[in-house]
Amino acid sequence: MNNVSVQTPNLEAPGSPGISPTWCSSAKEAVGCALGPSRVWFTIGGGIVNEVYYPRIDIPQIRDLGFIVADNQGFWVEVKRLDSHKLVWAAQGIPAIEIVHQHDRFTLTLRITPDPQRDVLLVDVQLDGDASLRPYVLLAPHLGGSGNNNQAEVSTYRGRRILWAEQGPFGLALAAVEKNQLDAWGCASAGYVGTSDGWQDFNRHGRMQWQYAGAGPGNVALTGELPRQATLALGFAGSKESAATLAVSALLQPFNEPWQQQIDDWTTWHRCCEKQNDGLHSIPDLLRDQFFTSAMVLRSHQDKIYPGAMVASLSIPWGNTRDERGGYHLVWPRDLVESAGALLALGAEDEARDILRYLITTQHADGHWYQNQWLGGKPYWQGMQLD
Repeated sequence: MNNVSVQTPNLEAPGSPGISPTWCSSAKEAVGCALGPSRVWFTIGGGIVNEVYYPRIDIPQIRDLGFIVADNQGFWVEVKRLDSHKLVWAAQGIPAIEIVHQHDRFTLTLRITPDPQRDVLLVDVQLDGDASLRPYVLLAPHLGGSGNNNQAEVSTYRGRRILWAEQGPFGLALAAVEKNQLDAWGCASAGYVGTSDGWQDFNRHGRMQWQYAGAGPGNVALTGELPRQATLALGFAGSKESAATLAVSALLQPFNEPWQQQIDDWTTWHRCCEKQNDGLHSIPDLLRDQFFTSAMVLRSHQDKIYPGAMVASLSIPWGNTRDERGGYHLVWPRDLVESAGALLALGAEDEARDILRYLITTQHADGHWYQNQWLGGKPYWQGMQLD
């Protein structure tokens, strides 16, 4: 292990601008959103949070939010590489998700839900097992839909340390709380991906030694040490300060409150669909779990700024090889019509009507639609959708 001394926290990270950015694999294990005012959509792959979208369903704002477990003596594991996790849904068809990572020395449990009232994603972290171990969070901002030209920083916000990033009209803030202490961070650092980020720190030293105050513009990452139990709030807004206000306010409530609100809101939505469609009561028990999960996935792909707009998928095809964000999180009119039919079959008539209004609005005078488009109607590919 290299015995390089710990960096002072006021230094800028070396290694600008970092390696060429990419997105995560399009292989997702779960997707979800809240049904309240929150304009956050999340995806899960490899047992961690992947792309998170805000304030529209076609703008991914982070590449991923993952975890390392380490003992400060040279042992460290990045949990997404363990491939020994399981997902447990709060209830079938409800995107409040528990992920359990199992190792010989520890169990790391993550509970994930949006705050239904805020543009915030909450992650409750619990590490059990070997008492010498601590969890570390790794966050890769890709604000505005790109890993280039992001600015990352570790600093205080009204007495609390925050990991935050900005680019253009977007800002994010990652806050952490331990029980009643509104600053759970131990060591924290900003760096450039591939040169001075947290993963490189562990790979070189077997522990977290770097503590850089800032990095950017470039492909940046943030790293923070947590206690064995903590709650994270990842907030999004038009500036880092606004995002921090949302994140900290979300932590001023017990995690179980937004978790239960998410369960209640989605349970109510499923029941409303059942009331509209008597045929749902005859679904065989063996198919009910698949049915409610499918209904949730369909509903989670609707936008909130453009009612009726739905993307084809909350994923980026070949994302782990490039920075381009186009592809599936676009509106494909052909897929949108199919989704409207599925929502009608569910009994979600209000959502289906919104789709009809959106289709009427974006149809050209001669009757055709673009093959695909951003939510606001701007074409991506230049093809024409005829069928």
